[in-house]
Amino acid sequence: MADDGYRSELVPGLRVAGDASRLAAEIGFSAARLAELAASPPGLYAEVASEADLEEAGWLAFLVALLSPTEDEDPFAAIRAARVPWASGEAPRFGDDVAVGPRCAYEPARAAETVLAYRRWAERAGSQASAFTGEPEWDAERRFARAFERLALPGLHRTARFDLLTTLGRTGRHDLRAGSLLLAGAPSDDDTAVAAKRVFGIADPLLIDRRAAVLAQAAEVPLEALDLALFNWQRPDARATLGAGHPARADTEHRARAGSALGL
Repeated sequence: MADDGYRSELVPGLRVAGDASRLAAEIGFSAARLAELAASPPGLYAEVASEADLEEAGWLAFLVALLSPTEDEDPFAAIRAARVPWASGEAPRFGDDVAVGPRCAYEPARAAETVLAYRRWAERAGSQASAFTGEPEWDAERRFARAFERLALPGLHRTARFDLLTTLGRTGRHDLRAGSLLLAGAPSDDDTAVAAKRVFGIADPLLIDRRAAVLAQAAEVPLEALDLALFNWQRPDARATLGAGHPARADTEHRARAGSALGL
């Protein structure tokens, strides 16, 4: 689209009002989804939130992030079919043609390696809960960042790690909150990273984080909301809902605040 004169200090890379409006819409959706995860999580997220056994809850959140909810009528069907209890020690039942969602990290050839690496990561800490918690004195942002760093396992890419930790934090299972988009080292096909460079008009991950934090504050949304918002903004014809229930009913206020912050 041609430059139509749109300018905002919050998103210096954007030159078209339509692009800014679309970003506001995605921020609204993503923020509403986070609120839904906290208040009334849909599908298997509800089981993550309510599961009495914290180890089973963490394992389910891992499977959801690994496979990613699809955009089908039942977004969690493939995850439900693959699921086995953590306590069993068995490998998930992935099958020959498992359906995966838009943010999945599942690769058939290395799925077993990824699952084994995750189990060993938990075992080294004594449990999944201990691994996610880290040191008791850490605050939520440091805990998120350290768990994210340590989850750099074979086949578990940045997006899946971010989704896993966001799920556990927003459903209240662990005190985790993103203080960064954690884009350092992101591959060239990471849609969030590509969008962030376009929107913020810079490639340096540290400067992107600063600008993202300012935008999140101005739009009055959690920083985590920008991860999915940027991902979806980069893919305008294929919004990833990640199994959201009905956040569209709640995103109007978030979208309006984001639009106002962006001068729309």
